[in-house]
Order: sequence, then structure tokens, then C-alpha cells
Amino acid sequence: MVDLDHRPVRVPPPDGRPSADEMLDRVRQQAGGGARGRHRVYLGIAPGVGKTYTALEELHRRKERGTDVVIGFIETHGRPKTAELAAGLEAVPRRQIAYKGVTVEEMDTDAVVRRHPALAFVDELAHTNAPGSKHEKRWQDVEDLLEAGITVISTVNIQHLESLADLVANVTGVQVRERVPDRVLDGCDEVELIDMSPHALRQRMKHGNIYPPERAERALTQFFREGNLIALREMALRKVAQVCEQDLEHYMKHEGIDAAWSAGERVMVCVDDQPTAQNLMRRGWRLANRYQTDLLAVFVETARWASAAPDARRAVEDNLRFAEDLGAELVRIRSNDVARALMQVAHEKNVGAIVIGHSRHGRLHELLRRSIVQNLLRLAADVDVHVVADRDKGEH
Repeated sequence: MVDLDHRPVRVPPPDGRPSADEMLDRVRQQAGGGARGRHRVYLGIAPGVGKTYTALEELHRRKERGTDVVIGFIETHGRPKTAELAAGLEAVPRRQIAYKGVTVEEMDTDAVVRRHPALAFVDELAHTNAPGSKHEKRWQDVEDLLEAGITVISTVNIQHLESLADLVANVTGVQVRERVPDRVLDGCDEVELIDMSPHALRQRMKHGNIYPPERAERALTQFFREGNLIALREMALRKVAQVCEQDLEHYMKHEGIDAAWSAGERVMVCVDDQPTAQNLMRRGWRLANRYQTDLLAVFVETARWASAAPDARRAVEDNLRFAEDLGAELVRIRSNDVARALMQVAHEKNVGAIVIGHSRHGRLHELLRRSIVQNLLRLAADVDVHVVADRDKGEH
């Protein structure tokens, strides 16, 4: 939880002894440590809640206890207090990349690995690197550091999670372009929420603590509207609650503690070559998380698929990779009866809910020949079917 200054409350070890994390940092500095680094993410409900400042305080605390720490990359956004706190820490020089006539600075991942600190801070996990960088995304750079045995503290806001992109766009009216696959956050060792009430965050904005006055005024009437912040805060709280539940479940299983776990029915999403398939996957992911169960992504190959256009084939592969990024199990099956094939998978895989897009055929087609959705609804006596409208086409 957090205190009134929006910073995590921590209890220092008794007698000034190092914590377990700090002991692990010291072991990794020794020759032959070799273990994968730990990854802690500070998750914010929105920009300006204090993720970077909190991370820098953590680095100072670790440094005072003898841990070798560096800044791999930081964005101060012109905030004086953040810059002042960063100034007292070693920063690995950034890599200079020429792009469209300007010089762009990115994290020099290889230099951080060569420096090999016990702990590195890497700001803004969702950042897209400039062309010419080693990786497209900063979270991929972080993976290199972790594989090298370096513990990493990083930051990200809830609106950058891939599974929430459509929901964030619907709520805020803003299409967030820079995103992080959910598997990155789900695979972290620790996720710590940096929370703040919407009213307090808006006050920080008004006082000029986040953006300059002219930019702050626009932000308060757009992304930082109170209703938007309330919704983003709820998303962040739910995500952290899911992480806590998973941690508790893993602990209880490891300790052999009896619990009333049931083999929950899975959620299945029907994938095709349409762009809307990714929104269906996000809907299915949220449903699976609500039920605390597994997610399946199913593609049915009909006889016509053998002559499908290259663009359609690439689109299906892209949609399946997207599903895999969300942690879904991929299933391919061949059949000319799509609805019956989907029900076969549903029964074999213990599926309790199917998510499918609304038919794109006209009314005349549906009168002359049943749509896949209609056939699925007819067959799915014991499985819930969620038919999702394509809002881009005005269907309701």
C-alpha cells in the first residue's frame, strides 16, 4: 500500500541488516553468480503519480546498504526534484542514434551489461526504441539485462498494458500506441502499485508538478479528466489484485496448504484474419482473468483456406501471435463445419465460455444460410457464447 505522499510504505530490516533482496544482489556481484536477475515493476495508475521518484529513492536506499546500482535509462520530464534525486546516482551513458536528421538517445543495453551492476533502473518499460536500436521495445532490452543476471527496477502505467488497450481507448478516447505484452508484467517477480487519488493527482497537475502550465491545462480537460483517472485507477487495482491472488495460490500450492481450487472452465476465443480478432482476444483475456482460468485461441482452417490470399494468411498469423503474447494456448483445427469444430474443441478443452465476433454477412445471407454464430448458438447448449459486435461497422 502507499502513504499520503504516494510512496510505498516499507518496514526496514531490524538492526540495519540487509533484506533478502539486497543479500541476493550481493551474491550476484560475486563471480559465478549466474542467476537470472529479478524484475520489479512500479505500476502507476497514470503519469505523474511518482513511479520514477519512488524508484530513485529505492536505488539510493540500496546504494547506502552497499548494493552496486546504476541508472540504465531515466526520463525526468523536466521535473526538478526527480532530476535532483537522479543526479546522485551513477548513470550509464546513453547510446546516440541518428534518426531523420536528429540525434536520439536510447539506453545502451550492451554497455549496461558490460558494466554489470547488481541493480539497474530502466524507466518507461513501454517505450519504443528508435530505428537502429538493438531491440524494437525497451522491455526487450530489460530482458537482456535480466538474462545477464542483473536485477532491474522498471516503471509502466496501466494504460500501456496490451490487454487493456481497447478498454482504455473506449474510456479515455485516447489510443495508446506504446504497449507492453501482459506476459511481461505477469512474469515479473514483483509488481508494486504506485497509487494516488484522482483528486490529488489533478491537484498535482494544477500546481505544475507534472506538466508545464499550458500543457497541464489541456491535460486536465482531456486524458486527466477525473472520470478517466477513476477508471484507470480501478484497472490498476484489479491488475494488482490478480497478481496478489496468483502469488497466494502459488504459495499455498508450494506449501501444500489445502484450498478449494477447482479446475475452472476455460475461455475460448475464435480467431480469424480480421483486425477485430485482437479486440476479441482482449475481451477474452479479461473474461479469463475475471474467472481466474486459462485462455484458448482457436483458428479453424476450412477447405477454402488453402487458396486464401497471402494478406489473409499473414493477418491470421499476426492475430495468433498477438493471442500468444496475451498468454493464450493456440489451437488449430481443420474442418468445413466451423461451428461444430469449435464445439468439439470446447468439449475437449473444458471450455465454459466462447467469445466470437458478430457475423459480417448481410441479412439475406443469414436467411438463406445460417451464419457461424447462429450455428454455434444452436449447438452450444452447455457453453456460454459471448457475441461481440464490431463497433467500427455500427453493429449493436
